[in-house]
Amino acid sequence: MRVFYYAETDSLYIELREEPGVDSVEVAPGIVVDLNAQGDVVGIDIDRARERLSLERLEVHDLPLKVLVAQAGEEPVR
Repeated sequence: MRVFYYAETDSLYIELREEPGVDSVEVAPGIVVDLNAQGDVVGIDIDRARERLSLERLEVHDLPLKVLVAQAGEEPVR
């Protein structure tokens, strides 16, 4: 899973699977879910992210992670 923020468009994309979406469904105004060929959710796109979400802090709890990579600006933090 990867999370991308695009400041120029103020949109947040949550990639749940590393596979292409073949269909998109707007589930609420400005919130689009991407689906693969089998109908599984592969990503979520949120427009006007700063209005809808708190982007100052991200917490991860009890995930069975093998790798955690955080990147702020140009400096990767591991």
